[in-house]
Amino acid sequence: MTSVPTPDRIATLIDEVAAEVIMPRHKSLAAGEVREKTGPKDLVTIADEEAEALLTPALMGMLPGSRVLGEEAASADPSLFDALRGEAPVWIVDPVDGTRNFANGGRYFCVMVALVVGGEAVLGVIHDPLGKCWAGGEKGGGAWKHGPDGALRRLSVLPPKETNAMRGALNFRFLPSPLREETRARSDDVVDEHYRLGCAGHEYLRLLTGEAHFSMYVKCMPWDHVPGTMLHREAGGHQARLDGRSYLAHELTGGLMSAPDATSWQQLREGLYPKDLPELG
Repeated sequence: MTSVPTPDRIATLIDEVAAEVIMPRHKSLAAGEVREKTGPKDLVTIADEEAEALLTPALMGMLPGSRVLGEEAASADPSLFDALRGEAPVWIVDPVDGTRNFANGGRYFCVMVALVVGGEAVLGVIHDPLGKCWAGGEKGGGAWKHGPDGALRRLSVLPPKETNAMRGALNFRFLPSPLREETRARSDDVVDEHYRLGCAGHEYLRLLTGEAHFSMYVKCMPWDHVPGTMLHREAGGHQARLDGRSYLAHELTGGLMSAPDATSWQQLREGLYPKDLPELG
């Protein structure tokens, strides 16, 4: 296989695309430049579509023989998910993560890219164009934050604590009722603080920069989670499906939780959920 591009090269590409088609639309979207996909909480903007259209050929050009699984293209053609089971390297692209926030002029949105080879993530980048910074890394090379001033620092997850001293992101939206209500009630007793930013990328950044201990999701679309879990793993963290199985990019169901280590993951799992869970996702 041709040499894999570095995270720096991917971040530079994202920065160029964001400057061209994303940031000029922040707080400036016209009425016809945002629409619903599956409902009022699932939006797509012209920035999502144009960013993915620019990133797709550029990424494929950087790694000949690779394929791209982008959120917007896969929404129109679900057969593109089959690439994750194939032999060719696959770029996973979320052109604007946190689209609803972006469409409302909010702070929490980002661009995410990961590279999967043989079913395993080997590179990940989370780019915050508004904050002018990004986190990235390669398999075995650690996770690193590149600040707006050019400063570089290695990222490490927070040390584990008792669950009642932990804070993190919990997404209850796709849990079936009454499990949703039960889990919400449990969470108030089990953890110190929980929140939802509406942007998985920024929730993973909080895990990487020491602002949070855990995150939990029900829906497992690869563009939302492959970049973040790859970097979280490189920063020393532990992730698994809610039944304890390893997280795999091609599996879209089963829930996903990240924690500082396997022991704290198990403590969160036991505290937040009943032993027997229905199939989630």
